[in-house]
Amino acid sequence: SSSSPPTSTTTPPQRAKAKQLSDRKPVVSKEDQHQEETKRKRLSEVPISEVLKSKHAYRWVDPVIHIDHTIQIALVTAIEGGLSGMMVLDPTDQNHVVGLLTTRDLLRIMAAGVKEGDTPSSIFDRTVGDYMTPISQVIYGRPDETIGMARTLMAKLRIKCLPILSRDGQVEGLITARDMSDFGLSAKERGGKRAYLTDVSDRVGLSTNTSMAEPPTYLKAHLALEQKPLYLNVGEAGLPHPFKTSDGMAESRRDWNTRENTSEDSSLSEDAHFFTTVTLPDETDKELRKFTYMGVADGVGSWREYGVDPREFSHRLMLECQNVLEEAQAAATGQLGGATGDAGISNMVATEQQMPLVMMPPAQIMAQAYERIKLQNVIGSTTACVALFDGVRHQLHFSNLGDSGLIVLRHIDSDVAGALKRDRHTPRTERKSDLQVAFVSQQQLLSFNHPYQLGWTGDETSQSESKSFKEPRDSCTSSVHVRRGDIVVMATDGLFDNVDLDEIRTMALEWEQQHGFLRGGDVSSRDRRWAMGNSLTIQSQEHIADFAQSLVERARSNSLNSSMDSPFAILAKENDIMWSGGMPDDVTVLALHVVGRDPNDLHMDGTQF
Repeated sequence: SSSSPPTSTTTPPQRAKAKQLSDRKPVVSKEDQHQEETKRKRLSEVPISEVLKSKHAYRWVDPVIHIDHTIQIALVTAIEGGLSGMMVLDPTDQNHVVGLLTTRDLLRIMAAGVKEGDTPSSIFDRTVGDYMTPISQVIYGRPDETIGMARTLMAKLRIKCLPILSRDGQVEGLITARDMSDFGLSAKERGGKRAYLTDVSDRVGLSTNTSMAEPPTYLKAHLALEQKPLYLNVGEAGLPHPFKTSDGMAESRRDWNTRENTSEDSSLSEDAHFFTTVTLPDETDKELRKFTYMGVADGVGSWREYGVDPREFSHRLMLECQNVLEEAQAAATGQLGGATGDAGISNMVATEQQMPLVMMPPAQIMAQAYERIKLQNVIGSTTACVALFDGVRHQLHFSNLGDSGLIVLRHIDSDVAGALKRDRHTPRTERKSDLQVAFVSQQQLLSFNHPYQLGWTGDETSQSESKSFKEPRDSCTSSVHVRRGDIVVMATDGLFDNVDLDEIRTMALEWEQQHGFLRGGDVSSRDRRWAMGNSLTIQSQEHIADFAQSLVERARSNSLNSSMDSPFAILAKENDIMWSGGMPDDVTVLALHVVGRDPNDLHMDGTQF
C-alpha cells in the first residue's frame, strides 16, 4: 500500500558494504592541494568582466530599485532576485543612478525600527531614498580589474557588493563574493554524487547533543569584564606649525630667517578640538546616562591667501559641536534657557530640540554644528573627526571627514592572534610586548594631500560647484568595540603624516611601562591586578596628557628631520611626488585611555585604584 511506511530492501551484506564506504575518510593528496592552489592563483588573475559575463549568461536580473520605492518593495525585489544589493535609480530618468542599497542596509533599517518601537507597517513604508548610500559614497570597481583586486578591496572596506563601472560611466553589474566563488566552480563540481560525497556527506547534520564551546582561555578575563562599564581618561596636547607667527607662516627653516626657536604659541594653530561629558537619555531605555564626546578639526591654511583667517572655521566648528551637546543636555534635563543672542541660531536650537532627545551620533552633531556656522557666515574649510564613547556598551562611535582620524592600540597575545595579526618582524623571544594597532579609521582624499573638507564660501552657488567641499553625511562613519586597557589616539594629520603607526605604538608601550600599567610586557599580571580591584585609574588620569604631549613633540621633531622618510614622504613618492623628510604642520592630539573605574569616584583610594 502507498500509505505504508517505507521499508529497507538493503541486504545485510549491502549494509555492511555501505558502512565500510561511509567509514572511509576522504583523502586529499598533495597533488590535489597543489592543483587547487594553482587554480586559486589563476582565478585571482581573471578580469571581473569575465565574472559578469558568466553571471549574466546564467541568469539576468536587473539589480535596480527606484528611489521612491518602499522598503517593503526593496525586500521583495532583493529576495525574489537573489540580490545582495541594488542600484537606486531616479524615477524621472531610468538610467540615472543616485545611490546603492544593500541587504545589509535593509537589515539595519528593520533593526533600528524594532529598537525604536515602530510598527512593522511603518518600517516597511519607509522610502529607499532615505536610507541608500548616496552616489558620492559608493565604492566601485572596473571591468578590467581582477578577481584578486576585487576581493582585496571588498575585504579591506568590509563591503559585500561592488558595482562595476565602465569607463563611460555605466554600471555593468554588481559583483559579490559569491559571484567570484561561483565563477571558479563548474556545474559538475557543485552537483552530482561525487560532489555530495566529497563536500557534503561527511559534513551534514549536527548531533542532538551538540553544544557551544566555552570561550578561549585568553578571552575569559575580558569577558568577565564585559558587563561592567568602562570609563575614559583624556589627555590633550597641540603645537602650531614650527614656522608660524601672527603675521603668517614661513614655508621652510630658510624662510624662517635667523630665529633660533620654533613657534610654540598654540593659539596660532589652525587645528581645533573639544571634549566634553554630557548627560543624555540612552537610546534604548531613555534613562539618563553620561556620554563622552570629543573631536578634532584641521583648518585649511590656504584660505590665508584670500584674506581669511583659516583658524576661524575649524575653531568655530568644534565650539558649535560642544554647544550642540550642552544644549541637548540642558533640554534633556529640563534646564534649557532662553535665546542665545542670535535670532537665527536661537531658531535653529529650537528646531533641533524638537528632535527626539537621545544619545546623539557623531555625524548628527557634526551636521548641526556645520549648519550653525554656515548660518553665521563663517568663511573657510576644515577636516573633522567627531567621536562618542559609550562606556556601558564598550563602543567608540565616530564620523571622520578628511585626513584626521583615530587609531586603537590593544594588547593582543601573538600566540593566539593568528599568523597574519602577529608581529612578524621581531622574533617572539625578543618582543617586549604584544601591543598592536587594532584599528585605524579610514581617511578620505580626492587626491594626494587633497582631503575631503567641510567648507563655506558665503555663496550657495559657488558652494555647490566646489569639488573639495563635502557634507557631514559624506564622512566615514563607523564604530569599534573597545576593551579595558585600550589606548585610543585621535589626531589631525600633523601627527599621522610625521609619526608612523608602529612608532606611536612603541611610544604608547613606553608610557604604559613608565607609569606601571604594564610591567615587563606581562599582560597576565595586568589582568590579575584588575581582578584584585587595582585599576590605576588615578595614575592614568594624571599622566595621560604626558603621552599626548610626547606624541606632538615627536611629530614636531620628525617634521623637521630632512633625513627621514616620514609617512607623508613615503606616500608622496608612491604618488610620483618627490619629497624627503617630514611635513611641518600644526598638530593636535587627544590621547584616550580606557579604564575600569571612574576617576571621579569619591569612594576610591587613589593609592590603590
